[in-house]
Amino acid sequence: QVQLVESGGGLVQPGGSLRLSCAGSGFTFDYYAITWFRQAPGKEREGVSCISSSDGSTYYGDFVKGRFTISRDNGKNTVWLQMNSLKPEDTAVYYCATRFRRCSATSTYYHYWGQGTQVTVSS
Repeated sequence: QVQLVESGGGLVQPGGSLRLSCAGSGFTFDYYAITWFRQAPGKEREGVSCISSSDGSTYYGDFVKGRFTISRDNGKNTVWLQMNSLKPEDTAVYYCATRFRRCSATSTYYHYWGQGTQVTVSS
């Protein structure tokens, strides 16, 4: 069955960095786009970044551009989200999700989700 497993979350000080990983199994990884979403307490889930399957195009939410970088290695069935210059408002549970081929910022278009990893940015 399709599985997505996130890792790499934790507690970091403002201005620090974290690298999240999303490992996929049970599907042809290189055919699928991978998107990172996040959800903070009391807020709606929002799209953070996506990498498509076809040409590896990347997309970022306006609030993370220039600070986060998404990448993938299809040979390892893994997508990474490198997060730099973290801010307290980046605190959330981060989820990876997958859909066929193309990226979308609409969470309801995704049927497969990981369990999430907590990111806390605090001094």
